[in-house]
Amino acid sequence: MPMNNTDNQQQPKQQPDNSQKKSKGKKQKNKFNFYYLLFALLLIGFFVPFGKDAASVQKDLSYTKFTAYIEQGAVSEIIVSDDNRAKARIRPESYALVFGSRETGEQSKGTLTALIPSVDAFTEYVQGVNANRREQGKTPIDVSYEKSKDIWYMLLVNLVPWILIIGFFIYMSRGIGSGMGGGIFGVGKAKAEVFDKENKNKVTFKDVAGLAGAKQEVEEIVAFLKNPKKYTALGGKIPKGALLVGPPGTGKTLLAKAVAGEADVPFFSMSGSDFVEMFVGVGASRVRDLFRQAKEKAPAIIFIDEIDAVGRARGKNIMTGGNDERESTLNQLLTEMDGFGTNSGVIILAATNRADVLDAALLRAGRFDRQIHVELPDLQERKEIFQVHLKPLKLDGSLDVNFLAKQTPGFSGADIANVCNEAALIAARNDHKEVGKQDFMDAVDRIIGGLERKTKIMTDEEKRSIAYHEAGHATISWLLRWANPLVKVTIVPRGMALGAAWYLPEERQLTNREHINDELCSLLGGRAAEQLFLNQTSTGALNDLERATKQAYAMVAYYGMSDKLKDISFYDSTGRYDYGFAKPYSDKTAELIDQETAAIIAEQMARAKQLLQDNAQGHHALAELLIEREVITSDDVERILGPRPWKSRGDEIIAEQENAQA
Repeated sequence: MPMNNTDNQQQPKQQPDNSQKKSKGKKQKNKFNFYYLLFALLLIGFFVPFGKDAASVQKDLSYTKFTAYIEQGAVSEIIVSDDNRAKARIRPESYALVFGSRETGEQSKGTLTALIPSVDAFTEYVQGVNANRREQGKTPIDVSYEKSKDIWYMLLVNLVPWILIIGFFIYMSRGIGSGMGGGIFGVGKAKAEVFDKENKNKVTFKDVAGLAGAKQEVEEIVAFLKNPKKYTALGGKIPKGALLVGPPGTGKTLLAKAVAGEADVPFFSMSGSDFVEMFVGVGASRVRDLFRQAKEKAPAIIFIDEIDAVGRARGKNIMTGGNDERESTLNQLLTEMDGFGTNSGVIILAATNRADVLDAALLRAGRFDRQIHVELPDLQERKEIFQVHLKPLKLDGSLDVNFLAKQTPGFSGADIANVCNEAALIAARNDHKEVGKQDFMDAVDRIIGGLERKTKIMTDEEKRSIAYHEAGHATISWLLRWANPLVKVTIVPRGMALGAAWYLPEERQLTNREHINDELCSLLGGRAAEQLFLNQTSTGALNDLERATKQAYAMVAYYGMSDKLKDISFYDSTGRYDYGFAKPYSDKTAELIDQETAAIIAEQMARAKQLLQDNAQGHHALAELLIEREVITSDDVERILGPRPWKSRGDEIIAEQENAQA
C-alpha cells in the first residue's frame, strides 16, 4: 500500500511540463471574454420585443365568448383595429372571472383579443351595449380605433435596433482579438509597415543617385546584417543605430527604402507622428509593441521617419504640462534602444532635418552610433540625379545634362525630380513633341519664382521703377567678383514678386568676409538704383533688405566679422535660447551689435551707389532694355557691360571633368 501511494503521488510529477503547457495553451486559447457573454445575453433579449411587459397576460377568444364578457361588464376598454381584430382590457374586479386567478397584483394588465366580423358591425354592437349600460346607470365602455401596422414595419422596428447592437459588439470583439489592433482596443499597437523578401516593388541602391558617402554608410549596415560573422570575428559589435540628418528633399527616406530593398531582413517603417495619439500612454505602448515585433523577427531593421516628432529635447517646451505624453514616449524609446534589456539583432534607422532639437540622450553612442549627414547634392551629384529622372522623358537630342546641373545650384533631389516633371508638363502644354532646353528653363523659373502673372496691370511709372531696381541688381552682380553671376532678369510679376532676377551661386565650402560684402552690395543694388536715379524709395526692396539685414547680423553676432566685435560668436548650436528667455550678451553688447550691423549696411549701400554712378550708362541701357523686352539674359548684360573677367567655379569643374573623360 505505501508503494502504491508513492507511485500515485509520483505519477503526475513525471510529466509536469507537458500537462502544464497543454493546460496553459487551453486557457489561453479558450480565454473567457466578457463581451461573448454580453453578446449571448443580447441574443436572448432579441426574442423579447421592445416595450413588451413580461408580467402582462393576454387571452385569445372566439367572437362569441368575447361578446359574452362584454355583455357581462367585464371589459373597461375596447381597441378596434382595421384588420378586423379587437382587444379588450379587463376590469380589475373581473380579472378572476376571466382568467381564473385570485391574485390581484397584476390584475390591470390582462387583455382579451378576438377576431370580429367587421369593424362597422362590431361598432353597432358596442353602441347597443353602451346604450343599455347608460339606461342602467353604468359607465359605458370606452372604444377607440387604431390602424394596423404592416408586418414589414413591425419587423423593421423590432429587428433593426438588435442588428445594430449585435453588429457593434461583433466589431468590438474583433477589435480586441486582432493582432495589429483594430478599433479602440488596439490603439496601443504599433501600426508599422513591414517590408520583407516577398515585397516586389523594391528600391535598391542603384536607384539612389549621388549621396556617395551616405550610401557607403548605409551599405555597411546592410553588410552587417548579411554577414555579421565577418565583423564580429575580431570582437567588434554591430552598430545599434544610425541617424540620417540633412535638409528636406535630400533623399533620407529614399536611402531607407533602399536599405529595405537591399537587406534580406524584415524592415519596420513608421513615422514619428504615428506614436502620438490623443490617449495618454499610447505612444509608449506603441514603442514597446514595435520593438517586440522586431525582436520576434530579429535580425530586423526599424526605421523611424521624422523622429523629431517624438525625440525633441525634454524640458524645453514653454507650455507646461503639454509635453508629458511626448516625453513619456521618448523615455520609452530610449529604454528600448539601449536600456536594461537587450535588443540583439535589431538595428534602428531614423531620419530628421532637425537634429539640433533632438534630446542628447537619444544622440549618444549606444543608441545612434552613427550620424550620417545627407547634404544637398553638388554639381556632379546633381548631374547623376538628373540622369535618373530624365530616363522616362522624351528628350530633345541637343539637351545637355551638364547645363541643367549647372543651372540648378542648391536644388535637392526632390527639387530636381520636380523640375523634370514640370518641364514635361510645360512641353505637353505647348504641344512639343520632345522636352527641350527651354522647357527646363521655364520649369526652373516656375519653381524658383512662381507662375507668371502677365494679367497683372502696372502703370508705366511702376514698370520703370521695377526695371531700374532689377537693373541695379544685375549691374552690381556683374561687376563684383564674388557676387553671384546673373542668369536672367525679368520685370514680369511672378508669384508675390513684381520682378525677379536669377543668379548662379558659386558652390564653395567656405565663405569669407569679401564674399559676403559683395553679396550684400548686390542685394542693396536695387534700393541704391531707386534712390540714385529715380530719387525715390519704394516697398519693392523689402525682400532684399530682409536678407541683407539677416546676413549683416550673422556677420557680427555669429561669424565675428565686425571691427568692434572681432572673433566673437554668440551662435548657440545647442538651442538653449530657442524661446528667447535669455541672451548670451549684455544690453550694451546688443547695442554694439546693432551699431555694427547698421555700419555694414551703410558701407555696402554707399559702395553700391558708387558702382552705379561709375557705370550709369550701362545701367540705364539695361533698364531701358528691360522696359522694352521685359526679360533679359546674361548675354544681353555681357553685350552691354562687357564680359566678366572671372570664370565661374561651375565652369571650371565641368571643364575639369570633360578633360578627365577625354
